[in-house]
Amino acid sequence: MSNRLAQTQSLYLRKHAENPIDWWSWCDEALETARRDNKPIFLSIGYSSCHWCTVMEGEAFSDAAIAEYMNANFIPIKVDREERPDLDSIYMQALQMMKGEGGWPLNVFLAPDDLVPFYGGTYFPLEPRYGRPGFLQVLQAIRQYYYTETAKVRSLKEELLGYLQQAAVLEADGGASLQSDEFLQQGIESNTGVLTAGGYGPSFPMMPHAELALRGARFNFESRYDGQKICTQRGLDLALGGIYDHVAGGFHRYTVDPTWTVPHFEKMLYDNGQIVEYLASLWSAGVQEAAFARAIAGTVQWLKREMTAPEGYFYAAQDADSFTEPAAFEPEEGAFYVWSYSELEQLLTSEELAELQEQFTVTPSGNFEGQNVLQRRHPGQLSDTIEAALVKLFAARYGASPKDLETFPPARNNQEAKTNNWSGRIPPVTDTKMIVAWNSLMISGLARAYAVFGEPQYLQVAVGAANFILDNQWVDGRFHRLNYEGQPAVLAQSEDYALFIKALLDLHQASLRLEAANSQAPITNFWQEKAIEVQKEFDEFLWSTELGGYYNTDDDAGRDLIVRERSYSDNATPAANGVAIANLVRLSLLTEDLQYLDRVEQGLRAFSSVMQRSPQACPGLFAALDWYRYCTLIRTTREQIAFLVPQYLPTGIVALETNLPPNVVGLVCQGLSCQEPALSSDQLWKQVREVIAISS
Repeated sequence: MSNRLAQTQSLYLRKHAENPIDWWSWCDEALETARRDNKPIFLSIGYSSCHWCTVMEGEAFSDAAIAEYMNANFIPIKVDREERPDLDSIYMQALQMMKGEGGWPLNVFLAPDDLVPFYGGTYFPLEPRYGRPGFLQVLQAIRQYYYTETAKVRSLKEELLGYLQQAAVLEADGGASLQSDEFLQQGIESNTGVLTAGGYGPSFPMMPHAELALRGARFNFESRYDGQKICTQRGLDLALGGIYDHVAGGFHRYTVDPTWTVPHFEKMLYDNGQIVEYLASLWSAGVQEAAFARAIAGTVQWLKREMTAPEGYFYAAQDADSFTEPAAFEPEEGAFYVWSYSELEQLLTSEELAELQEQFTVTPSGNFEGQNVLQRRHPGQLSDTIEAALVKLFAARYGASPKDLETFPPARNNQEAKTNNWSGRIPPVTDTKMIVAWNSLMISGLARAYAVFGEPQYLQVAVGAANFILDNQWVDGRFHRLNYEGQPAVLAQSEDYALFIKALLDLHQASLRLEAANSQAPITNFWQEKAIEVQKEFDEFLWSTELGGYYNTDDDAGRDLIVRERSYSDNATPAANGVAIANLVRLSLLTEDLQYLDRVEQGLRAFSSVMQRSPQACPGLFAALDWYRYCTLIRTTREQIAFLVPQYLPTGIVALETNLPPNVVGLVCQGLSCQEPALSSDQLWKQVREVIAISS
């Protein structure tokens, strides 16, 4: 018999619909029931493509004895973190304070009266193992603790809530450090160092840190790091490693090893958007490695084939696990992507297999549980022989060649995966919801890739997704975060606003390249105007007049939150405030409205203390500081736009200027002052490099 979650739109929640646990979604009725019955809340947060969330669903959450005890003594609530990142952020921070670690599934126990947590953990096994107690033991101990140790519970909650409130308010200083070259340098140095940590454990893309490091590589600061070399190596790790799907495109979430070989196989839209933008920026900064262009092109083909809805928006994620056959009880991690040596022998000619072994980490014994994950050994262009071999592997996986498979329908749940008549392997389940923030990251990546490479399809796909959001995500004048098959849901949060405004501004810059090439067509400011409109709503509902910066949610949406956060810590995705402040700088340049710049200064002051104390937590704020210190507007002609837009201009905005004096090709302005009018392309580019601090 199904529980309440069967009626929800979230794929993650519906995966728990057949559990014997009497799950609630996060709602007023669930919270009121907990208060009325004085039962502690068991809050479990995860997401659809999370491997250990799937494991716990199949083990502890499917166990009858656990369900009976849970239903009698707790109010169990399930939350999809992709629907409610505000809840996830608060309770993840609480767990990290309690345990010194975090991760998903995020399982915390809350007092019903005030929703403050008093115990938590991540994965709890069914029976005691991995050095962890069995879940039933945990539930029994927590119940006894809650009802018999009330003074201890109260003291723990008070201490934890105090920490959360203190972290939410922060201490603003006068902002003097924001004017210091040394302060920006220290932030860049600290975050560049994050990319050098390795030699053990998993390898994560760390895109916000890599993006700041690439910005910093243009300076002539004295540093113990070679920023250009480190950033190039990060690009190579991504484009050559097993984290990239060399057969069909797209990047996996991370690798479980320090050598970038064996991925955790889920593919998340947010990683792919950021990585595409980073590789395109690396190329435009002068690191023109063939593997970067191939990885971008392959990722766009994967996006179009498997992750783009007919309406134009992008799906959220693909699972790590997939079924090896329809009769299989449980899916296996990576089954869709890996290759046995015997399969390779059957599919490829001896010449192809020999060259594949020379160019990729392919061996008879494999590199992942007897199977082979493809990881390139060398950069550069792949040979025709290798490309032909990879096409054969694609056909074996999908049942058709790439040129004959423009679209590949998603398996929306396990039942579809097991019962559809697939021509090749059974694919992993795809979470088909639309998330504004994640779509925006992909739009930005595509826009940057078009600006750099000029490939029309990159811009076309980005525009399709942006137009879907503009046309569908406003209800009663308010921006909404999600879309489930045509139905908008959940008010937008700060990351949705910030990242979508950035995407619109990125489209504005990329579209200049297309529009400037047609001398008969006018240069439009459509994307810029839309960015201004969305920014106005963002400021109205989420800007903190008292503290500076943007709240994650507005007053109404955040009424059931124990603290009201302003996100500044970058994780797998960029934090809202770093992106938002950088957007304000760009808008101030485009509009010459100094009110935007006032907000920039207030926002940076609001977070200056955390920037000093924990620079590695907030690379996005240092990127915003870079924009603030080196913001540059380049007013120029159509002819110069075609040259400038593909360049690496980390703090530069290009604009068409139709009223330049005779013989003038451009005017470069930084902050409130301008250079002398440039009379030649060389002079213009020299001025741009000087004010943005780009080394020759």
